[in-house]
Amino acid sequence: MGFISLLTRLASSGLLLAAGCEKTLYLTIDTGSMGPAEEIAAVLRKHHVKATFFVANEKTTREDMSMDASWAPFWKSLVADGHAFGSHTFRHHYFRGDVAGGKVAYVGKNGRRELLDRAGVCRELKKSEDVFRQLTGRGYDGIWRAPGGKTTPLALKAAASCGYTEHIGWAPAGFLGDELPSDKHPNATLLRNAVRDLRDGDVMVMHLGIWSRKDPYWPMLDPLLTQLKAKGFCFATIPERRKK
Repeated sequence: MGFISLLTRLASSGLLLAAGCEKTLYLTIDTGSMGPAEEIAAVLRKHHVKATFFVANEKTTREDMSMDASWAPFWKSLVADGHAFGSHTFRHHYFRGDVAGGKVAYVGKNGRRELLDRAGVCRELKKSEDVFRQLTGRGYDGIWRAPGGKTTPLALKAAASCGYTEHIGWAPAGFLGDELPSDKHPNATLLRNAVRDLRDGDVMVMHLGIWSRKDPYWPMLDPLLTQLKAKGFCFATIPERRKK
């Protein structure tokens, strides 16, 4: 094989870029409306970037749910691409504080409040993983993210007891802002801020579509990855970070 041919093959596989990395970022992506899910996956393939997905069963723009059987081909494609996965709970409710008796307040968007004991927290986290395994044949990587990133001491303790040993938040600069109103936080500003402020080791967060944002953020992912690579960043999954 000629030298030029070898370089071409390395570049197409992403290995050439990885070998020259000076700094590492960790892109994490939560389920959301799922509207641009395929487009986001395509951008990741274009850049040979592996992300970590946190999966919950959320309503989608296709008027189904993100963990319905109709989404199996999408999730299988991400598994085949080599991404990592963690629980985002099943129902995507919010942990709102510990209460007496060793229970955690778990509140839905409708305001309904449940009290979960250790087993209840574990059921909520594991149901997501069980359904994902049914869809793809693959489980999760022992990690989780609470909706909104909001945890409680008891929720963290319960999660660890059933195998979810690390809760994954994000760096301040890693909050890419796709949940913010676009009139006050335009895409160009969010992109500029991320490229300027991200540092080696930062965890980034975005979603597979946000219902409320008028001007969707996801088209910024392509220029974001391009500009971060140009600054010497490479990308790895959370499990890869844990092995360092």
